[in-house]
Amino acid sequence: MAMPMDFDDMRADDDSERTDDPTEYKRTCMDFIEDISHDYEAWVDYYKLPEGEDRRRRAGIRATITRTNEWIAKVAQTIKAIDVTMNDGIQKMAESTAGKPMQIGVFVNHQSSYTESKPGIIDVNVKASGREGRKMKLGFHFKDDRFRIESTCGAYLDNANLPEEEFDLMDIHLKLHAEKAQRRDVISFTVTVFEMENHIEVDKRGVSTIVHIV
Repeated sequence: MAMPMDFDDMRADDDSERTDDPTEYKRTCMDFIEDISHDYEAWVDYYKLPEGEDRRRRAGIRATITRTNEWIAKVAQTIKAIDVTMNDGIQKMAESTAGKPMQIGVFVNHQSSYTESKPGIIDVNVKASGREGRKMKLGFHFKDDRFRIESTCGAYLDNANLPEEEFDLMDIHLKLHAEKAQRRDVISFTVTVFEMENHIEVDKRGVSTIVHIV
């Protein structure tokens, strides 16, 4: 059974009742990250994986808890920024739970996963290679959307002139528009790639990245 890549039902609702105090909300969200990690670990239990793969997936979940809560505590300064950072962590835990069978890297300023950038048009380098000679193709995170993206500054990934071909070794560049960003803004996005065989999608994985504007 595949782990769902879409976790929208878990996202914080802007209209829900919650504190207006960022410090109090940070504590609530850090506790939530810890609590929901047990659900993802339960999925790993369900898979009954070989010992090494089981250990890798659990380690990915636990590492995400630590890094996400560090970012909530030290980087996020507003309620919206805390939401963006928390949702990024939830997405990363889902990705660790599903496993990472293909080689995929998403880089901002040569950093991956937790990154920094100045405002402007940010270069996003996506690299990927398939298994057993399969090709890689830029995919869709949602049915009608290439990318998942949340931000505190209205950032978006440019959908114009995206590569449609299949690659033996993918090495492409995307444009993340953050011209309106200011220091301390945060942006979280997910790039999804398809593994292709005979022009048919046989597998897919998403990789989430969070950007701290400095």
